[in-house]
Amino acid sequence: MEYESVKADYDAPWKEAITLYFEQFLKFFFPDIHRQIDWSQPYRSLDKELLELGRDSEVGTQFPDKLFEVKLINGNPLWILIHVEVQSQYVKDFSQRIYQYNYRAFDQYNKPVVSIAILGDDNASWRPTEYAYTLGEYQLKLHFPIVKLLDYQTRWEQLESEQNPFALMVRAHLKTQATNRKMDERKQWKWILIRSLFDRGYSREEVENLFRFIDRMMSLPKQLEQQLRTELIEYREEKQMPFISPMEELIQEEAMERGLQQGTLQTQRENILDLLQVRFGEVPQSLVEAVNRLEDISTLKQLHRQTISVGSIAEFEQLLNPQTDS
Repeated sequence: MEYESVKADYDAPWKEAITLYFEQFLKFFFPDIHRQIDWSQPYRSLDKELLELGRDSEVGTQFPDKLFEVKLINGNPLWILIHVEVQSQYVKDFSQRIYQYNYRAFDQYNKPVVSIAILGDDNASWRPTEYAYTLGEYQLKLHFPIVKLLDYQTRWEQLESEQNPFALMVRAHLKTQATNRKMDERKQWKWILIRSLFDRGYSREEVENLFRFIDRMMSLPKQLEQQLRTELIEYREEKQMPFISPMEELIQEEAMERGLQQGTLQTQRENILDLLQVRFGEVPQSLVEAVNRLEDISTLKQLHRQTISVGSIAEFEQLLNPQTDS
């Protein structure tokens, strides 16, 4: 069975993951920068300052994604601008935008700023690393380090063995991207990645967060999502595991609601058939089967009201036919 493709949500999970695990982010993607930061000193997420950089600007609001202030080992403060580009094709003026935000931050706050970028697109040849302008002896040049997520396709075993949360983020990103038109395959990979959370030795909080990132990024059609959630509940019960996250509690509640809904549907079907039997005697088996195939609660309620006034089984069948045909 083919399912309609669902647009993936890359942006929100990446931003939240970087916010919660900034140190692990730099350690995984930019180890040289990570080693120069004094992690015994608290860092700050500069959301207000980031908002000011984009206010009343033609640069737009898409870039940059995150802004942090850290202390270097030598004691100097440093601002780090993180750009996460997850579009499916290259952005023509990406380098210029990085430069614009870099100089705007320096101009407005007089702080040294380092710009870095994560490229999550599917164009292997697009690798912007600098913005430059020259005229005669004049030269302006900004070189910024990047990470291309596509490069990790050949390092899958390394990703599977890594404990760093961003190894899992990269796996989820690449498999989401690779299954853009293959929803069945995406569901399989989503299930594999969720199950891997239980074997990695993550803390409960990390499991909850990573579960949420995977769940939001790897969007599925409603039917496949329901199948996955049912499998997750069965897996949890098989392993006799407690709920691992508020999301699972929600899944369980949804399952219970679906059970209640199925009970309500069956009750409505039985009410219709019982009323028909009281009024007209034996009900044909074909009609019983047709009523039991109805899945819409509002349709069943309407038919129940009509059953009170119909003059015969044949008249009821005429009311039922348009519903079963649809």
